[in-house]
Amino acid sequence: MSAPLTLRAGAEALAAPFPALLAEAEHLASTVLLGDHGRRRAGLGDTFWQYRPAQNHDHARSIDWRRSARSDQAFVQDKEWQIAQSIILWVDQAASMRFSSDKNLPTKSQRARTIALAASILLIRGGERVGLTGMRLPPKRGEIQLNQMAAILSEDSETDYGTPEAQGMLPHSRAFFVSDFLGDIAPVEAALTKAADRGVHGAILQVLDPQEEAFPFDGRTIFESMTGAVRHETLKAGDLRARYLDRLAERKDRLDQLARTTGWQYMTHHTDAPATQALLWLYHALDGQA
Repeated sequence: MSAPLTLRAGAEALAAPFPALLAEAEHLASTVLLGDHGRRRAGLGDTFWQYRPAQNHDHARSIDWRRSARSDQAFVQDKEWQIAQSIILWVDQAASMRFSSDKNLPTKSQRARTIALAASILLIRGGERVGLTGMRLPPKRGEIQLNQMAAILSEDSETDYGTPEAQGMLPHSRAFFVSDFLGDIAPVEAALTKAADRGVHGAILQVLDPQEEAFPFDGRTIFESMTGAVRHETLKAGDLRARYLDRLAERKDRLDQLARTTGWQYMTHHTDAPATQALLWLYHALDGQA
């Protein structure tokens, strides 16, 4: 094959996951009927929320004279709070996320990317600015931003486990991390602590394959990481079940404690459960941090 054809074939293979991911995320977002992204609290904006009695600090130009004429009291219009927020996300693209125990189940990576991008679609269409941690894609609005985000999220990393990046988080913004969180916990602790120091609140979504919860192994078993860098063979896999489940429970408890300490929220999602459940939780978790 000639060099141009080789380049073209490689480029098409590289770009292939991008439109598929965007289409899947669009479909997921469309199934969640969340309505308008109103904050239902008073503030700056141009959408009427409610009338309230005028107070001493209100300017005369704020008084709604038509409403006030029907009463002995002056009233002003409260507007719905519509100040755009910045939301930064990190989605684990490491090799461990490419695991699936069943061909009929999505990989953890597919599920994580789809949920994250669907949440971004809902947030951006609600007027928010969304971007990625680090400096590669600062928070912005618009369809172009979504396209760029989908392209970046379609990339893979060859490291066994991902580590969250706290760089690029704006003070008092919001954020969410999506990963299996099965690697070293220290970088997660450092990222959340750094975020909390900047007044950043958010959500942690742990995505696991159902096999990783059940540990249904017995007898001779070879355990190998997705990159092949880590390999362990045992003749009595069943003897490891209790220890494994205890360590998984410890990891979940540690993530929950980290979330509570830093003002974040935490949830575990399994790839055999509907993606809409996780999307709804993530969206409302972020909305509650506003």
